[in-house]
Amino acid sequence: MLDYAALAALSEIVRRGSFEAAAAALGVTPSAISQRIKGLEERLGQVLIHRGPPATGTGTGLRLVQHLDQVRLLEQSLGSGLNPETGPASLRLAVNADSLATWFPPVMTALPVHFDLVIDDQDHARDWLRQGQVSAAISSDADPVPGCDATPLGAMRYQALATPEFIARHFTHGVTETALKAAPAITFNVRDALQSRWAQQVTGRRLHLTGHMVPASEPFARAVELGLGWGMVPDSMSQRARDAGRLRPLIADRALDVPLYWHVQRAMAPALAPLTAAIRKRAAAELRP
Repeated sequence: MLDYAALAALSEIVRRGSFEAAAAALGVTPSAISQRIKGLEERLGQVLIHRGPPATGTGTGLRLVQHLDQVRLLEQSLGSGLNPETGPASLRLAVNADSLATWFPPVMTALPVHFDLVIDDQDHARDWLRQGQVSAAISSDADPVPGCDATPLGAMRYQALATPEFIARHFTHGVTETALKAAPAITFNVRDALQSRWAQQVTGRRLHLTGHMVPASEPFARAVELGLGWGMVPDSMSQRARDAGRLRPLIADRALDVPLYWHVQRAMAPALAPLTAAIRKRAAAELRP
């Protein structure tokens, strides 16, 4: 049986970045934290913490933290308080940034837990489930990983937008392959393929786009509105700017719909049922069918 006091120490180190901060959170000495981690590593025969700074979990360490989170949540759902050493329930989810910036936050009230959100592109959020580091994820991939179920939520609609001045300057002769290669694009991060996917739909070719990288949803949309480049912005984030004429589609009626799916570990489904219900209800109201 695993030592849950040691797992609690591991969890706090990973979340807070140091043995000292973990000790303060648990009300013990740093020496006690070190002894717990040393004993757990010796028992498992694996290193669980990269000492840093900051201290971070190894692959095995992160999976153990996720296991502790699941135990806490399952015990809370039973209302049993079976193991006081496990502490308050925490739920680690992978969520794409645009969902978090728009429709997702209200559903977090459905469960009385501490949320630990991993932000990743919707095309890659499912990878966190495959690695066993989250209990559930919102992904654009319909295919569930083994041991998980996927529920369709609807589609988030994106449009390729820019300011009228940007369009007049960079797309004088229309949205051509040459113009798209030359005009600066805004991308979220190196994994963000939305701009490239849209450009390929328009031109029939995979293009190498250049421009700015802005890894946060609201600043991304703001960068587009400031005329720094063109980018794929969700309709729900751009409606006011489009209505006011501050942003315009590069091509009218050429939106890109990205389907979203709620992936849940099958063993966690009963404990997450209230959250799943809230997500399905909210998504039905906010996303396209």
